[in-house]
Formats: sequence, structure tokens, C-alpha cells
Amino acid sequence: MSLFNSILPSRRNGAQADRTEAPATVKPAYEVRETDEAYGVTVHLPGVSRDTLEITAEDGTVRITGRRPWKAPEGWACLHRETTGLPYELVLTHDNAIDADKIAAELRDGVLHVSLPKHEATKPRRIAVS
Repeated sequence: MSLFNSILPSRRNGAQADRTEAPATVKPAYEVRETDEAYGVTVHLPGVSRDTLEITAEDGTVRITGRRPWKAPEGWACLHRETTGLPYELVLTHDNAIDADKIAAELRDGVLHVSLPKHEATKPRRIAVS
């Protein structure tokens, strides 16, 4: 199964009449790898701690959100800042090829590693020929 058919970044649609506008977020840098057993997602989340990180999987999506608690020091005047105080959000959609009960994640030094195991039905099988 192709990566592009299985797990892709979600595209946000504009606000709809029955939904409220979502708060502003920043999409973090990430990469996706595929093996026969699972997808591996590496997400760069500098400044995010385990306490401010949330990973949810439902309805064909995996959502990763993280907040960076930062407060400007008293009397500090910013001349230039390349980062924002906005929270990170990454939403990946898949065609239900992920076994949500077996998802594992590890955050170390601002880098999140997420293992998204494939359902047994989507894994390649070797067929014995008699």
C-alpha cells in the first residue's frame, strides 16, 4: 500500500457555518517512513514537554498537538524572533490502515517519534505455493 494512499497531512478547509474558527497553530517539521509493519513519524517539537503534548487517534486521523510555554522576561524588548508562541498541530489522515490500540510515542530532546502500526489486513503476506 502506498504511503500517499495511507497516511497524508490533512488539509484544513475554511470555517464552515456550523463550525467555529479553529485557533491559530503552527505545523511542525516532520517526516514519515514506512516499513512492512508500521509507519514511523518523526516530528520536531522544540520547547514542547510531555505535559503539553497530546496525541489522539480517531476517525481516520492522528492529531499531534503541543504547546510551548514561554513568557518574555520582564522588561525584555524583542528586536527579532524566528519562532512564535503559537502551539504546534499536525493532523495526518489515513484510510484506517493504522491499528490505533498499538500506537506508541516517545519524546526526547524536542523530537517526537511515533510508531503507527499497520492493521494485519494491510500488511504484505507471503503465499505458500504447493
